Amino acid sequence: MLQQSFDLALESGVGKGGIPDAAFEQALADLAPALARLQGQARDHSLPLLGLPADTADLPPVHAAAKRLKAGATDILVLGTGGSSLGGQTLAQLADYGISGLSRFAPEPRVHFIDNLDPETYSELLAKLPFETTKFVAISKSGGTGETLLQSITVISALRAAGFSDAQIGERFQGLSEPAIPGKLHPLRALLEPFGVPFLEHHTGVGGRYSVLTNCGLLPAAALGLDVEALRAGAAKAVAPVLAGKSVRETPAAVGAALHLAAMRSGKNIAVLMPYADKFALLTRWWMQLWAESLGKDGQGTQPVGALGPVDQHSQQQLYLAGPKDKFFTVLTVGAKGKGPRIDAELAGKIGQDDFAGKTIGDLVAAQGVAMIDTFARNGCSVRRFHVDEIDETIHGEVLMHFMLETVLTGYAMGVDPFDQPAVEEAKLLAKRYLAEARS
Repeated sequence: MLQQSFDLALESGVGKGGIPDAAFEQALADLAPALARLQGQARDHSLPLLGLPADTADLPPVHAAAKRLKAGATDILVLGTGGSSLGGQTLAQLADYGISGLSRFAPEPRVHFIDNLDPETYSELLAKLPFETTKFVAISKSGGTGETLLQSITVISALRAAGFSDAQIGERFQGLSEPAIPGKLHPLRALLEPFGVPFLEHHTGVGGRYSVLTNCGLLPAAALGLDVEALRAGAAKAVAPVLAGKSVRETPAAVGAALHLAAMRSGKNIAVLMPYADKFALLTRWWMQLWAESLGKDGQGTQPVGALGPVDQHSQQQLYLAGPKDKFFTVLTVGAKGKGPRIDAELAGKIGQDDFAGKTIGDLVAAQGVAMIDTFARNGCSVRRFHVDEIDETIHGEVLMHFMLETVLTGYAMGVDPFDQPAVEEAKLLAKRYLAEARS
């Protein structure tokens, strides 16, 4: 279960650097209309995100596609960017994806995400993949995402150069995108369907950065053997207070939104998320896109920053403690106590640390997480704590849905649309123009 505590976020808990208690109380009051709006959307089913946890109809096709991808595969390469990739990546960390030192020992099939376009990285990856036993998943909600299209084109070209027929190429691909609109070009389907590539339909009512618990995130998770039903069950726990019509104070996501709203109004224009577990490291990247793209509008919003404990106690703590008090911290701790290798008493004595004898690495990490929170508070930094006892699919689903609901509610209370991203399009259009000019 996800537990939230915020006494040390407020001025009454940490002194002058905290969020003024009056500002928090006002934000709670201002969240009431936002929560009522969300509850109304739950009742009239106008926000499909809220119905995802209870949905099961889309899961059999996910399992079938995952089974097809895994058959005879040593590697699966997921082509996509932004919300089409970051959600899948944070779920994949449950299976050790992207965790330093562990990912190289991952069982087959190994799942790779190539979300950033870097010519050297992509060329090297394509050169090293065993095409005979590699499958490919191309994900784009609209079907027109430039990165996904170019990634897919270059894979097709590489397979053709390696001697694969068009039919064999189709056998190695899985598409995931919205249905085509009659009379309108759907680029990804136009590219892949002539090869016989099957498609899963991206949920039309759930945008890319909110799609982690749709087939967009669940397909890579299922291919890794993760329990996608448990992910949905966890999400249901976060949604339950909204569906039950609970008050702002009884709805954890609404309380979190009020904290963020009060922090913004108090001049804290940076929001830091700092989990204390490797399996939550990529959660910060997913959350950063969710927060920035949803709320950075009309001159409003706060800068999201991802950190990881305990390593970033060494790289960022100096600024956090001795720098400006313009940050609202969320520290996510895990029940690490008693876990991991145990410290040998004799060797601990040799380094002058007899108190370490018999302790575990988990004991140290647990102590570091609590110490970081208390150190924030002692230095007048506003800090909220989340805690989970274990990290599994159920908890991960609950954490992800909590952050999505918190973001939506914050946007509603700010008076911005948390589902659009108008400022993103300008750079895309310019890039296409510059590419065309370079070709001419």
